[in-house]
Parts: sequence; C-alpha cells; structure tokens
Amino acid sequence: MNALNKTATPVVGLNVPAAVGMSLEEVQTPALIIDLDAFERNVKRMRRFAEEMGVRHRAHAKTHKSADIALIQMELGGAVGVCCQKVSEAEAIVAGGVRDVLVSNQVVDPVKIDRLAQLAGRARTLVCVDDLGNVDDLSKAVQRHGTTIECLVEIDCGAGRCGVQWGEPVIDLARKITAAPGLEFSGLQAYQGAAQHVHDYGERKAKIEAAISQVAATVAMLNMEGLECKIVGGAGTGSYYFEGTSGVYNELQCGSYIFMDADYQRVRDEDGDFIHAFENSLFIWTSIMSKTKAGKAICDAGLKAQSVDSGLPVIYGRDDVEYIKCSDEHGVIADPGNVLKLNNKLKLVPGHCDPTCNVYDWYVGIRDSKVECLWPVTARGMAY
Repeated sequence: MNALNKTATPVVGLNVPAAVGMSLEEVQTPALIIDLDAFERNVKRMRRFAEEMGVRHRAHAKTHKSADIALIQMELGGAVGVCCQKVSEAEAIVAGGVRDVLVSNQVVDPVKIDRLAQLAGRARTLVCVDDLGNVDDLSKAVQRHGTTIECLVEIDCGAGRCGVQWGEPVIDLARKITAAPGLEFSGLQAYQGAAQHVHDYGERKAKIEAAISQVAATVAMLNMEGLECKIVGGAGTGSYYFEGTSGVYNELQCGSYIFMDADYQRVRDEDGDFIHAFENSLFIWTSIMSKTKAGKAICDAGLKAQSVDSGLPVIYGRDDVEYIKCSDEHGVIADPGNVLKLNNKLKLVPGHCDPTCNVYDWYVGIRDSKVECLWPVTARGMAY
C-alpha cells in the first residue's frame, strides 16, 4: 500500500493539507476548503425548500463523494438518502454509514451487477433501468445473494443520454420489473440534466415543463396499469423549484446546492437573482508563488487543481484581480494594480464543483478562520 495514502500517519504538507486548529493562513495550498457556516446554511435552505414544497430530497453524492457530507445532508438537511453515479461510489458511501442509496445510472456489467446485489444486503439499494435484458441480469444476481433491489425506470426527458422514451416503453419495463424475482418496481427516474445550467430562466423553465408533461402522462399510464410510482425522482440545483412544485415529482436529487460554483452563479431565477440564495461555500485555496512580471501574478492552482470544463474559476470577493489562464501547475492572474505579493492567498470559486472535488483527497472545513475538521473525499477515484 502506498505509504502516502489517506490511511497513513497524517503529515501536513505531505499527505494532508492541514490539521485541526490551524489558522486558514497555515493551510497548505492548493487545498479544497469549505466555509462551514455557508455550507450549513445551504443544507438547511434546501431542507426548508423541500418541506415547503411537500417533497422528499435525496441528495446527490456525486457532487462531493464524501460520506461525512452525505450524513450531514441526511441529519441536518433531512435528506431521505443519497444518489450515487457508480456502484463503487455507492459502496464507499454505504461503508461510511449511509443506509439508503440510489445508483442513479445504469448498471449492466456482470461484475458491477454482482457487487450491486451484494450491496443490497447492507443498505436499501435502488438502481435505474432502461433495458429489458438488464432486468433479467439484475434479477439473477439478487436471487444468488438473497437480496432485493428497487428499480426506477429511467425516462429520457430531454438530456439525450440514458433512458427510454416516455409512454409504452416505460410500461413494458415496469411490467417486467414487477414480475422479476428479487426486484421491485419503485417508480421513475426523470432527470433533465441538460437543463440544469441553462442560464436563462425562461428557457430553463420551458425545458423542465416539457419533461414534467412527459412524466405526468407516463405516471397516469402506469396508474391505469395498476403500477404505483412510489418515487418520481429527478431535479437538480438548477431546476428543483419547477419539479418540486409540479405535483408530479415527489423526490428531488440536488447536489451542487451545498457548494455552488462559478457556472451556477450564472443561472438566474425569475427575478434575475442568483438561484434561491444558495451561497458559495467551496473554494480552492491558492497561493501566489511568482510575481516577476508587471500586471501579472502566478498562483499554484492550475489544471491539476480543478476542472475547467465549465470555465475558469472566479476569484472570490475580489474585482481588482482576475484568473485568466492556467496550465498544469500554474494559474495566471491578471493583476493590473500590482497589488498581489508572494504568498498572498486567494479563494477561487471553481467553474464546476463536481469534477473539481474529485481531484482532491481532503476537504478542509473552516469556521472563524480556523480549521475545524478534515473530511476525506471518501469515494475519490471510485469510478467503477
């Protein structure tokens, strides 16, 4: 086993970025830090919104891949369970104490199916299905292990990824799941992922309303067949208020709301405001390491410290400097007033929080400018 992994003796600057009790200034960079006050406010806000709308919230753990955070979302945020995208991710989260997990994806590989069937012996386990043959494979696996898996039929409601078309294809799958030994038909997965980051409110609303219409019609067809949808799930941070007030969906699957990122700051509500006042709570903590050129500074958070698929990070709380470019280990910051100096620290709001979290081993929880906790990124690298 690698001597520098997360199970080794923690050494600040070697295999951990900080120790509890340190000041924020002492945290080694680049590090992924969480403003715990803002984080907790976000968790509580989502709980309040779900309660006001009369729906459940199944928090999406793909955002953070952390058992510690998942448990907080359930205990403080009232989430009924979590979503994961991969079987290994779900296994890691369950090992960390979560006992209700939906793999909100298709599981078709024989090894993965077998592991999923075993996981169902340790926690309530749900999975998405969009193929008739997959139903047979899942049923055989749970019969081998004496477990039960709940299945959600996934509808492609506009994202163009997984899922069958609404209507009869859903009915066919639901019937087969209901008849399959060891499987239980629990409802529908209807997540319009392509709409989450549509910045314009009207365009985003139209996409989600089209999805809601398809889902409502399918639920009605299932009811006519005597097939009950205990779960009609979907919805993300960018759209949950549409699904949550639809009268059709009863389970939300938001994830990024706990952290937010630079691209979600561009997604606006009906009044043109930042969606429902969720706050930036996740930052890349970075240091200036070179200042040899006028009007420019170089920080230590480059491509290997973040994902830039949704754009470059934004420097938090500053309008006098701007992150403008990056390479593997360097971030270039425009500093027209030459205000930055060596070892100055900056908070960067990542362009896309989910894949950025996946490149770190640890979250450093900060309160009152002190390190209060270190949480491992439990399922980092769990892509199977």
